[in-house]
Amino acid sequence: MADVNGLLDQIGKLTLVEAAELVKKMEETFGISTAAPVAVAAVGGAGGAAEAEEEKTYNVVLVSHGDKKIDVIKVVREVTGLGLKEAKDMVEKGNEVIKEGLAKASADELKKKLEDVGAKVDLKAV
Repeated sequence: MADVNGLLDQIGKLTLVEAAELVKKMEETFGISTAAPVAVAAVGGAGGAAEAEEEKTYNVVLVSHGDKKIDVIKVVREVTGLGLKEAKDMVEKGNEVIKEGLAKASADELKKKLEDVGAKVDLKAV
């Protein structure tokens, strides 16, 4: 039997990015989903497609940091809770998912916040 306390200690030492990778691998391996179930009401006509579009979640992807790398690193640290080194590595690497599974409004807000400091950001529907 696995040492549950030891596993818990190891998981507690993971960075946010490493923890997200762990969750993805567990979802793939065990065929589970950690996303909260969303109830969608059946709506007839063309309005249903528009509402279904709004129900999607989005990943905020940092494409590039632009000219103000330090300001972008500060925002990434603020929204992710990462340490300085992890945030700096993420920003410098580019094409990194900053936040996953956000509602449209939250994703737009984060995108604006990053673009205000000079970053180039994309939203990817999930």
